[in-house]
Amino acid sequence: MEKPLLIVVASSYAAYRSYIFRTVSSRYRLWLLNPAPPTWELPYIEGCTVVNCLDQDALTEAAAAVAREHKVAGFYCYDEVYIETAAWAGAALGLQTLDPAAVARCRDKTATRQALEKAGIPQPASRPVATLDEAREFAERTGYPVILKPRNLGGSLGLRKVERPEDLAAAFEVTKGAVVPGIQRFEDQVIIEEFLDGPEVSIDSVVFEGECTPMIVGRKVLGESESMAFEEIGHDVDGNDPLLDDPGAVDLVRRTHEALGFDNGFTHAEYKVTPKGLYAIEVNARLGGGMIPYLGMLTSGTDAALAAADVAAGRRPTVAFPDPRRAASVRFAYPAYDMQVETARAREELLVPPIHEMGMSAVPGMTVKLPPHGLARSGYVIAIGATLEESRAAVADPARFFEITGKPLS
Repeated sequence: MEKPLLIVVASSYAAYRSYIFRTVSSRYRLWLLNPAPPTWELPYIEGCTVVNCLDQDALTEAAAAVAREHKVAGFYCYDEVYIETAAWAGAALGLQTLDPAAVARCRDKTATRQALEKAGIPQPASRPVATLDEAREFAERTGYPVILKPRNLGGSLGLRKVERPEDLAAAFEVTKGAVVPGIQRFEDQVIIEEFLDGPEVSIDSVVFEGECTPMIVGRKVLGESESMAFEEIGHDVDGNDPLLDDPGAVDLVRRTHEALGFDNGFTHAEYKVTPKGLYAIEVNARLGGGMIPYLGMLTSGTDAALAAADVAAGRRPTVAFPDPRRAASVRFAYPAYDMQVETARAREELLVPPIHEMGMSAVPGMTVKLPPHGLARSGYVIAIGATLEESRAAVADPARFFEITGKPLS
């Protein structure tokens, strides 16, 4: 029996996303709609259409052309940049897909805050602002420190923590200036929020016909320097994470999705762990980045990418947690400064247990910029252990696993 066909919108870097194609292609045929011709994707796809995936009309027409020649089971997208256009294109074709309105409520952080506030979900005080004066008024009323973030971007682009009033103006300009070409900008583009102290966790969940099932808990590892303070330099995943079985946490995640009207799809939701419990930070209508779904596979055997594909095809996903469960940690490679890369190498001679895997995404000629002006992840190293203590210790001092040189950018 022939496998169903999924339209996949955008693929991204092989180093961080090839595992998705590998697992999803085991159950589905894939047709890729992508801004560039396929390279690493070729072993996994049936065909590809090169199209500007941010052009709603062009993306919809490209998908319609595929649907005229093939029976399409659904739309599949895991990229934050394209998730909204993918949802609208799928809806235009009448396919089982994400609800575009629910995706928009997740993409627009102000709309998210409004929906969660109405439902009584704990979250930080927040306000969209258009001017520095508006930001200053909020900060003076709420108190420092405060967080500044773009209203509808991801990947920590433009995210700043402001400790003192005299630092607000410079941070505001950085956040306001964070731009992704083709993404809508609002007049009140900057979100200013109350800072909540405590560690941040992500909870990846599959949602089918309103039934929300948390699958993976990721513990964020943040950079220590001022410029990298909100950069996720790594993640820790424990297949036995207590939050997966915590009734209060599971109920909060489900109520969060109900508040957003998110009935079908996959989400990567972020929460702060505070003395008063979990506070919602944001909900992304996609698989988690930073290789979190892959760590979920390595630690508990649960396949988030395949579960998301099943929902996209209108099928009830299978969510299994086979034993034994383990722990895994990933740490990312960063250049020492903004550069045009000349050489990049993972030191594979260090690939001995508990180190499980390593790889590079930076290649000679690539331009990489450190946060908050760019996404500078240039490679990764993964360790697997019986406990998080073991996997974390194995990837301590991650710079020793990589060699990256290049020409400094002016």
